[in-house]
Amino acid sequence: MTLDQLRPVANRLLAPWVRGAKAVGATPNSVSVVAFLLAVGAGVAFYVATPLAYGAGAVLVFLNGWLDLLDGALARELGTDSEAGDLLDHVLDRYADVVVVAGLAAGIARFDLGLAAVTGVLLTSYLGTQAEAVGLDRVYGGLLGRADRLALVGVTGAVSVSVSSVGGYSPVAYLLGLFAVVGHLTAVQRFVSAWRQLA
Repeated sequence: MTLDQLRPVANRLLAPWVRGAKAVGATPNSVSVVAFLLAVGAGVAFYVATPLAYGAGAVLVFLNGWLDLLDGALARELGTDSEAGDLLDHVLDRYADVVVVAGLAAGIARFDLGLAAVTGVLLTSYLGTQAEAVGLDRVYGGLLGRADRLALVGVTGAVSVSVSSVGGYSPVAYLLGLFAVVGHLTAVQRFVSAWRQLA
């Protein structure tokens, strides 16, 4: 089970945030842009890689994830959800994923793990939307969805505030290794699911 399956619960919790966003005149696209800027801030914090920076990065990642839910909920509330908005949201999400993973990898100088992790992350997301492109429902499931990744990044950032090494490796190194392995497995899982529906 992934955190993406908890979207209905998150949508209920978002109600006051949606009302607040409407009250200040925010648009779904502006929320998407702010969410992306928070991800950039997180990536920079993870690159700095000090205990304080890891704590800041963890907070920024959680805020990015929350605003990523808010933009869609706000669009539905305002009746302005559109293909253009969906495209913008997905493009900014992918860039956010790249910036955060790159920051994590650069902070511990493990670009090999970073490359393996970011390709797993991107292919997971690609397979999720590619299913929709061929006429199926968008796939959010699998071993490690975006909500799971954001939660793990946030938790790892929080842990890294006080723990610099476990068994000789940084908590961030373990996280990147997890993203590398489980990310590709999730992409394959999504591919197999879509293939079976189409075959």
